[in-house]
Formats: sequence, structure tokens, C-alpha cells
Amino acid sequence: MKPEGAPDMAALRSFTAALALHDACVGLTGLPQAFALKWPNDVLLNGGKLAGILLESSGAAGRVSHLVIGIGVNLIAAPPVEAVEPGAVPPVSLLAETGLRVTPETFLTHLAAAFAHWEARFTAEGFAPLRDAWLDRAARLGERIRARTGTSERQGIFETIDATGALVLNIDGRREAIPAAEVFF
Repeated sequence: MKPEGAPDMAALRSFTAALALHDACVGLTGLPQAFALKWPNDVLLNGGKLAGILLESSGAAGRVSHLVIGIGVNLIAAPPVEAVEPGAVPPVSLLAETGLRVTPETFLTHLAAAFAHWEARFTAEGFAPLRDAWLDRAARLGERIRARTGTSERQGIFETIDATGALVLNIDGRREAIPAAEVFF
């Protein structure tokens, strides 16, 4: 993509991608209750990690000129549980969890249509409607989670995401916005 705007606006495309992934999965399976979004960039199926999103950007002078959104989905198989960090959400595949065999081309067709919808909405209306839709699909909202940034870790109640997409934790009665972290349940 060649987004217009500041880097913080480009970073919000991870929510666009997450919503598109969620919609593609639900559209293919008809199982909306089985899928949830894990902040900041994963899609869960029956509590396991089905998909992840990574953003890469380039630019100059405080502007993003190019944005690449990488998406990995375990359609047929998932890495072994032993391959992930202890405490991480275990990986799952669409086939193992639903019995549905989906080709990459079929999945991409659904994903592209869903992404076009959410991108148009983001462009026309801003982040607020995407934030609301994301929160409607959020995993562990209102529950205790752990957020790790580098060498520090904070635990608290997952209250919301703010207008910048940051995770908001209630830590012993104090709200803290965390712009980037790994989340553990």
C-alpha cells in the first residue's frame, strides 16, 4: 500500500487486517462465535492462534510512503505446540478445528473482499468504527492479561483499546495505555 498520513495512521491498518481476517474466517466457516481477535495482531479460533499479522513500512521525514501487510494463516496445518514460547497461545489450523479444507486462493478471495470493505470504512470514517468493531470481537476483554515489552511485564485487566490502538490495562486501579507489547493470557 501507499498510505497517506502519519506513521501512527498507517499502523492502524493492523486493525483493518484483523477485522478482514475475522470476517473472511466467519464467512468461510459460518462460525462467528469460534473466532476472536487478540491484541494487537492475532486471530484466534477456539482459543488457539490461527493467524497473525505483521506490518512493515518505509518512508522519510516522518511519513510512511510504503506499507506492507503480511498475513499468515494456518489453513491446513499448524506449528507444533513445542515450537512456540511457553505461555503463548497454542497454534491451531482451520482444517483441524473446523474440518473445512480451504485453498489459499479461496481464502485470499474472501480476505481481499473483507479488507477492501474495512479499508474503505477506515478511509471514509477514520479509526473509531474499526475500534468499535474490533472491540466487539476482542479476546479476553475485561479479563486479566499480561503484556510484555522488552524486559518489562505488566499484568492487569484488559479494559479497551484507545483511539490510537494502544492496549489499555487497569493495573491496580490505574489505567495504563501500552502502544506495543506481546500479550499472554
